[in-house]
Amino acid sequence: MADVLLETFPPEWKVSSPKLFTETPTSRIIMVRLENGEQAVVKQLTSVGMQEELRGAHYLDWHDGNGCVRLLARQDNNLLLEYGGKRTLLDHLNEHGDGAATSIYVDVMSQLIAKPYEAGENPHEFVSLREQYSSLFKKAEAGRKKGIDNLFVEVAPIADRLLSDRSHIQLLHGDIHHENILHGKRGWLVIDPKGLIGDPMYDTANMFYNPLDRDDLRQSESRIGMMAHKFSQAFGRDIRTILGFGMTHACLSASWHDEDENFDESKRSLGVAEAIRRVLQTI
Repeated sequence: MADVLLETFPPEWKVSSPKLFTETPTSRIIMVRLENGEQAVVKQLTSVGMQEELRGAHYLDWHDGNGCVRLLARQDNNLLLEYGGKRTLLDHLNEHGDGAATSIYVDVMSQLIAKPYEAGENPHEFVSLREQYSSLFKKAEAGRKKGIDNLFVEVAPIADRLLSDRSHIQLLHGDIHHENILHGKRGWLVIDPKGLIGDPMYDTANMFYNPLDRDDLRQSESRIGMMAHKFSQAFGRDIRTILGFGMTHACLSASWHDEDENFDESKRSLGVAEAIRRVLQTI
């Protein structure tokens, strides 16, 4: 198996000891050793991955190790990536608590948003946040046509207002959560970016929404308020904007689950949105 894997890598990378870690519809993740003996990761993109994940590679290249793992090399569908480490922010949360994990996220996010961005820069056609939210707008429009007054209909204008504000635009990770932040030799780094473009406060939304199996945290109004205040102070942004992205993203996730006919998960997502809405109503 190892010899077969080695044959799929560019020989000039001089990697060794390949071990298949996982496979998804978009990629195969293979652990390897570099010529100097350090561990690294090869991400082999499938045809689906070539359509969906190259923007993430461009995001890593743009940051060049600033808060992210480094993209060491790319050839065809092969990405050679810095090894971010084995320990996740979820592991840290489980051992040290949600507050400690949130503080680490703030430090990492501060590095990411500090990268200067030139207005209009979008060299690799990163997906706009408005396109990202298309499922939510479609769901809300369908509800309006049927005369349904639900949370999708309620939050769609909020999402529209947030996305219409072009005063804070940057290249975004698009999926920062506790299992996409790893600790290794360079400290805490994010992995697996999606490559979006828009308001960087969207990259706070998944922190309210995660960890996925901890509804006690996701629907805790005290936790939501604590995180929102912490993000507002750290990033210098209005707390209602931050909560707005958290609430609308949870509804967006619910709309995706509805499309997949995963109605139980959709209901759980709406539970997060409703908790954030309750906090918003107190501000």
